[in-house]
Amino acid sequence: MTVLVAGAGIAGLSTAWALTKRGVQVTLLEQGPIPNPLSASGDQHRIIRRAYGGQGGYQRRIGAAYDAWDEMWSDLGEKHLVDTGFMLLCQQEGDGADIYRDGLLEGGYPFEELSPGETAARYPFVDAATLRYGAVSREGGVLLCQRIAFGLRNWLIANGALVRENCKVTAVDAVAGSVTLADGSVLNGDHVIVTAGAWTLGLFPDLAANLTTYRTAVVYLTPPEDLRQAWADSPCILDPGGSIDGYVLPPVAGTGLKFGAGIHKHKSLPDQDRVAKPGEGEILRDYFSPPFGRISEYRVDEVVTCAYTFTSDEHFFATTMDRATVVSACSGHGYKFGAVVGQKLADGVMTQDMDSARLWLEARD
Repeated sequence: MTVLVAGAGIAGLSTAWALTKRGVQVTLLEQGPIPNPLSASGDQHRIIRRAYGGQGGYQRRIGAAYDAWDEMWSDLGEKHLVDTGFMLLCQQEGDGADIYRDGLLEGGYPFEELSPGETAARYPFVDAATLRYGAVSREGGVLLCQRIAFGLRNWLIANGALVRENCKVTAVDAVAGSVTLADGSVLNGDHVIVTAGAWTLGLFPDLAANLTTYRTAVVYLTPPEDLRQAWADSPCILDPGGSIDGYVLPPVAGTGLKFGAGIHKHKSLPDQDRVAKPGEGEILRDYFSPPFGRISEYRVDEVVTCAYTFTSDEHFFATTMDRATVVSACSGHGYKFGAVVGQKLADGVMTQDMDSARLWLEARD
């Protein structure tokens, strides 16, 4: 059996890994280098966490995600996960942090709740006057994206997969199980798995009824000198409360202090508007006051643009058409499931039961 995988973000890399482990001949095609800095998986680090608010299906699947990552670490010979735990900062009743906390309570998952004063005493970058409470879970952490991509790329090559970088797929023939490349050549396989992220609609424009592509950005900051150690020791901040739909990843294992805000996005084609605008980093930074004090003292180091596909309900999307399967890990939360997504897709190929893989990925149960 031969499987072509179009797109080498975390879903494509993990699918190639899982198929190769099952004895399948894999050709992995990536339009840029691996990791590709323009892809959603090309950033420095991403969060893994249990809390999912109203999306209980994903909350219950985190255990399987951890198991899959552990299998990958064993194959790579190195763990690319820093177990920082995660924190919620609630500013007002019903905000994102409050919803995540309710999901943890409903699922029976443990966490420590802190008063505003206790939160600020432990994490002095927080302004206690802006908080209702803080909540800290020991389960969760930071996945080191670029190290994972390099590790998987090298593992695949060493284990017989064909990895073709700077090799853009321009068309997919689902009936034939083939792809056309930018140079006009055609590759054939028994099945094609498309994990092209924000570039999916360029290959399957009819899926615009299901997927919308957005451009967003994250900012890397240097905090005031007296707060650097506090940030280095901080858990991930899954939600800082308020209305920005934000998150913060601490500077661990050589990464930077990263701030991202869900409200900072607009519809765009994936290759458009990929250069940060003047002052965009300061705009992103300033969303976070409150709950963080002295925000203007944080130096903007870098702004990185990102492109994602979103579904209307922020669940994963998967569909199979003849000999092609298209998968989109939507809304930016897909990375943490990358390893297990690869396993589920590989199982679907081997058993010819992609519908079971789709149901697992959609996580509606």
